[in-house]
Amino acid sequence: QVQLVESGGGSVQAGGSLRLSCAVSGRTVSSYTMGWFRQAPGKEREFVSAISWSGTYYADYADSVKGRFTISRDNAKNAVYLQMNSLKPEDTAVYYCAAAPLVFSPGRSRYTAGTYDYWGQGTQVTVSS
Repeated sequence: QVQLVESGGGSVQAGGSLRLSCAVSGRTVSSYTMGWFRQAPGKEREFVSAISWSGTYYADYADSVKGRFTISRDNAKNAVYLQMNSLKPEDTAVYYCAAAPLVFSPGRSRYTAGTYDYWGQGTQVTVSS
């Protein structure tokens, strides 16, 4: 059983930074494509970022965070990170770490929550104006 535990959320003012961490246990993180999603109150869970198993094949971002957020992974530490800079009030949400198979089933993509088999409990990020 794979377990994901997020940390690093908090409250910051607009323009500030936070670094989210996701600790993976149960399996080696290199066995998975890793992603970050977020869900604001009253909204659906949305894709934020994803990274391939090695980190070199792709690191992908939603248009809303491109240029401000950076995803990375440390397979030796079994962890994934999301560096969030220039935060905006609209970034306020619960952020979730997720793990998906390296090879996706037909019709699945790294952008959709249904592709991911394992999820963390989430960490709250609040950005005030």
